[in-house]
Amino acid sequence: MIIVRTTFQLKFGAAKEAKTLIDGFIDIHKKHGIKHIRAMMDLTGESYTLEMETGYDSLAAFEENLKATLSAPEMGALYSKFVPLVNTSRREIFTVVG
Repeated sequence: MIIVRTTFQLKFGAAKEAKTLIDGFIDIHKKHGIKHIRAMMDLTGESYTLEMETGYDSLAAFEENLKATLSAPEMGALYSKFVPLVNTSRREIFTVVG
C-alpha cells in the first residue's frame, strides 16, 4: 500500500475557509474510487497546517487517480478557491511496511 501525504501551509487566518473547501476535495477523490482519505489540521507545531492523506494499492493507482481527479470539472472550480489560501505545499509518498 502507498500513502500520499500532501501538506499545505495555509496563509495566516485562512484555516476556517480552507476547512470549508476540504469536503469538496474529499468528495471528488471518493467519486474517483479512493477509499482511504482523510484531512487533518495542526494542533501543535507550525500553525495553519492542513494535511490530506490518501491511500492507494500502488504508485500506478496513485498516478491514475491523480489524472482523473485533476481533470474533473468540479476540481478546477474548487482548486481556484483553494490556491489563494495556501502559502506553500509539499507531497510525500510512503510505502506501508508494517
